[in-house]
Amino acid sequence: MILGEPIASGNTANVYLHENQIIKIFKDHLPDTESNYEAQKQRVAFESGLRVPKILDVKKANGKQSIIMEYVEGKTLGELVTENMDQVGSFLEMSVNIQMKIHSVLAESLEPMRNKLQRQIEAVEGLDEQVKWSLLKKLESMDVENRLCHGDFHLYNLIKSDDEVFIIDWVDASSGDPRADVCRTYILYCQVSVKIAELYLNLYCEKSGRSRKEILEWAPIIAAARLSENVATEDSDGLMKYIVMEEHNDESSIFRVLE
Repeated sequence: MILGEPIASGNTANVYLHENQIIKIFKDHLPDTESNYEAQKQRVAFESGLRVPKILDVKKANGKQSIIMEYVEGKTLGELVTENMDQVGSFLEMSVNIQMKIHSVLAESLEPMRNKLQRQIEAVEGLDEQVKWSLLKKLESMDVENRLCHGDFHLYNLIKSDDEVFIIDWVDASSGDPRADVCRTYILYCQVSVKIAELYLNLYCEKSGRSRKEILEWAPIIAAARLSENVATEDSDGLMKYIVMEEHNDESSIFRVLE
């Protein structure tokens, strides 16, 4: 199969557009079960009624495990915002409405978020073992829900196609707490723009009735888990500030860090 150049590439897979279908080919370092595992997450989202590309097949492509899914033509909300920053508020509001729909879905069949976060924190290299222990104790103490969480929710994982918006990239989905999912989105936005991050969080709190305090309580845990992903473009020092904040038990410091 001649696929040409990928239209997107990440830590786990390359994505190709071929004969009006999306082919996601996984990288060799992943276990052989990865494609089926991710496809199952996407099916859970699709079958719940969310706007998600339909899985067409899970099979070998060019000797590698792959997922074949329908192609959704359009631009991501992130691309649309980049073209017109005046629309950032309306697109963030649109995204918050979608994220709340995701969180309305019970997802007890997926891996618990708590297990995933624990595994990630334990895997962080260079983080003091006492700090890890403190974070894991905090994680254990947190009240959690068994709601569908996307795990990497942001404007670039939302494709606007005519009047509909499709949610893509379900590799990090789990069954967990919406507040943790929102906190991760907030931290991702802070890496790019504190102004956008604050606008997003204010919109979410206003619409959901949740407080920023209960969302940002997850920040040290989410930041430590994010460190384990070793993203090349990540501001590791910025993530460490959330963890240091937890060590000093000073919740107000998060606002000074982000000024």
